[in-house]
Amino acid sequence: MNLLLQVLVSIAAGACLLRCYLQWLAFNLGAGQSGTIGAYIFPLTNWIVIPLRRIIPSIGRFDVASFLAAYLLVAAKTAILLLLSRAALSDISWLLLALIDFMDLILSSLVGLVLAGVILSWISAGSQIQYLVSLLVDPLLAPIRKAIPSFGGLDLSPLVLLLILQVLQIVIGNLR
Repeated sequence: MNLLLQVLVSIAAGACLLRCYLQWLAFNLGAGQSGTIGAYIFPLTNWIVIPLRRIIPSIGRFDVASFLAAYLLVAAKTAILLLLSRAALSDISWLLLALIDFMDLILSSLVGLVLAGVILSWISAGSQIQYLVSLLVDPLLAPIRKAIPSFGGLDLSPLVLLLILQVLQIVIGNLR
């Protein structure tokens, strides 16, 4: 049950986070167009994001409804798992546990995105998916590229970003 719930929530919450991040980047999701990323994200997220959006508007480019939807999914998963283990939900500590899981999901998603960007740049350079992944990863790598020196054709910025993300995951893991 834990594995199934973890996978389902990771997919749905990850799609909500991706929707939020793409809106932050002012990316055209292509609503209603087949073959666009929106055609994959909207069916996974509309059921929870649209009702929340009626209550909570976006703040500039930040899609609060998608971000909150992702957190609510993680919080629901945490509550279900705690109830199944017969743990008490009387205090708010389970919400903090859900917040830690949520931050871990964000960091894990970023690690996966960076790794996908690196691998796709090696095996599928110039493809549409590589272009999309680089659009998502490049804003994260830009400050690192400015801070570290260039080594000719060798780009170490993904490695530095992965190290930073891993350290953050260790810190978040120790909060549990």
